[in-house]
Formats: sequence, C-alpha cells, structure tokens
Amino acid sequence: MIYNTILVHLGIHDGAARQLKFARELASRFDANLIGFAAGDIHPITAPPPGVILDDEFLRLETREIERRLVALKAEFEADSEREGGGSLRTVVGDPTRELAIAARAADLVIAGLGLGSGECDGRDAVDLGELVHSAGRPVLIPRDDLEPLRANSVVVAWKDAREARRAVVDAMPFLVHAREVLVATIADREQDLAMASAGDVVRYLVNHGARARADVFSPGDRQDGEALADISRQNGADLIVSGAYGHTRFREWLLGGVTRSLLKEGTLNRLMSA
Repeated sequence: MIYNTILVHLGIHDGAARQLKFARELASRFDANLIGFAAGDIHPITAPPPGVILDDEFLRLETREIERRLVALKAEFEADSEREGGGSLRTVVGDPTRELAIAARAADLVIAGLGLGSGECDGRDAVDLGELVHSAGRPVLIPRDDLEPLRANSVVVAWKDAREARRAVVDAMPFLVHAREVLVATIADREQDLAMASAGDVVRYLVNHGARARADVFSPGDRQDGEALADISRQNGADLIVSGAYGHTRFREWLLGGVTRSLLKEGTLNRLMSA
C-alpha cells in the first residue's frame, strides 16, 4: 500500500489555509499528488423564520451563495498551488458526504474532518465522518482539532480481530513502516492470552513489512474501550491511532460501535479509520 494520491476535504466557510497546510505537508512526505475537494449543499431549514418562504427563488439564492464560496475557495487554492507546488481542486454543489465518497475513487487516502473542532464548517459543507468512512472505500484520516502537523513517530493500532481492523492495518502501512514505534493495543478483560496471540500475529505481519512493532493487552478498567485506547495513545506519546470502523447503515443512519463513536469525538489525536 502506498499513497500516490491524497484527497483532502476543504471547508467553504472561512478559508482553507490551515487545512491545505496540513494536507500539503502530508502529501510532501509521501511524494503524493494532492486533490482538493469542496462541496456545499443547501442548508436544511425545517422551520423557516417568520416571513421567509421556501420557494424556488430562496433555493436559487442559497445555491448562488454556495457557488460564490466555491469560486473564492478555487482562487485561494490556485494561489496556494502556485506557491506550494501544484494540485487540483474539485468542487460541486451537492451533499458533501456523498460527493466526497464518490471522489474518493481517485485517491489512496482521504483527509476529512479538518477544523471541525474549531467550528470552521457550517451545515452547508459539513461531512458525516461515520458515514464517509463506511462509504468511501478508502482509508480516512481525521486530523486532530488543532491541525498540528502529523508526525506519526509513534502509532497505536487499536486491534480487534475483525475484518475492519485487518483492513485498517494494511491501509495504514505507509505510516506504520516509517514510525519509530508501533504499539498493537488490544483491550480485553478476559481471555487475555488469546488476545495477545492475536495481536502477536499482527506484530509479526508488521515486522515482516519492516515496521518496528510490539503488542500489549490492556484492561479497560472503569473506562470505555475508546477512552482507554485514547489514553494509551497519549501515554505512549502517539499522535496517530489506527482503527477499524464498525457499524452498518439503515437508510443513511449509521449505527456505529461504541469505540468508533468515541474515537470520532477524540479531537486530541489524529485518527486513521477503515471499514
């Protein structure tokens, strides 16, 4: 697995300088092509303010506002590209989650969720990260809220012996083989010997690919598994946690597992998820 092309979701609300900086640093590390992506949808209004009629003219005005923001973002992206070394931008008026999942077919890695913790997205351009991870067919990297550069010198693999976790390990390989340390961490209250044997197989797989990996089994104590994994990552100085994303769909409503929900909210760590 290599990252030849990276797709980054850019918000249309307040400029994309910090988002682009994060993505370009990562693309430079892997010598990857960078594709910017931006989409906006008409803001859903279930109860319009007094005097506002949701007619065709209102919808046209909403669409024009989104188009104006996309044009401004395109100008910002092109100026950044001239300074920093290229890239292309795709824009569309439509549902950001659905359109980003479609655009993921052109990339090896998707970066999404940038700046969500800082309120830089509004309802027009927000992406449902849980739905995206399950529909993109590509690994999704969700940066920490402050958008500090991703070093990935120490990485934690949240191991669960399931298809999603196996997929995530393969998808994260470009990070894992270059990390100084990879901890394959399993949370288990019972049958810890079996859990350690499972994690040990992953360590051997990673070592065969050139990674410096070790395994350990942890008890959650009085914490939820997702909280325990985040604590383990911080205690080990890791800034990237790799995990499978568990859940299924019911007409666009994603019923996510507890660990996945917890990690999606964990804004102090970079998270790479695969489904």
